[in-house]
Amino acid sequence: MQFDYLKHVTDGLDRHAVLDELMHAYGKDVWNFAFFMTHRRELADDITQDVFVKVFEHLYDFRGQSSVKTWLLAITRNTARDVLRSAWIRRVTLMPVSRQETQSHPSAERETIDKLMTEQVWAVVLKLPRKLREVLLLSSHHGLAMKEIADMLGVSIGTVKSRLHRARAAVNRNLSEDARITGEEKWT
Repeated sequence: MQFDYLKHVTDGLDRHAVLDELMHAYGKDVWNFAFFMTHRRELADDITQDVFVKVFEHLYDFRGQSSVKTWLLAITRNTARDVLRSAWIRRVTLMPVSRQETQSHPSAERETIDKLMTEQVWAVVLKLPRKLREVLLLSSHHGLAMKEIADMLGVSIGTVKSRLHRARAAVNRNLSEDARITGEEKWT
């Protein structure tokens, strides 16, 4: 791992340089996870910024009990949960902006079947309950091990396996149902 040295550093490290490296290496993962937790781009931007501010402030506190990626995603999860629990979020409901409004002109590539299937899969994943969605994303999208996910979420490995199985089954069920309704081939 390229950031293993962080667990041995106590002081004297150029935190700005390390933060820059971490942002380049994991910034996209942090933003994506924040987006999947909140379903809002503007909140994902704010959460990502907050995460890296916390990382900067607590860089010397990293104990190395997990990988740096797991540490960052745990901070992201906790920050997103705090934001979603905040009174402001519960009182203010932002209207979602459709994808068509944000694009000046759709390209031909957007019309391809691969793009449509990808969008359909993500739409199904985003509709999952948060507990199932976060386990599926941490495992499939971010590639974390069962133990890392269990430690991060504070649940047993069996619970992670159960949630992951239920999430995959729900995605397959929804995609199969969509295919049956539209008359397309059944998804596997």
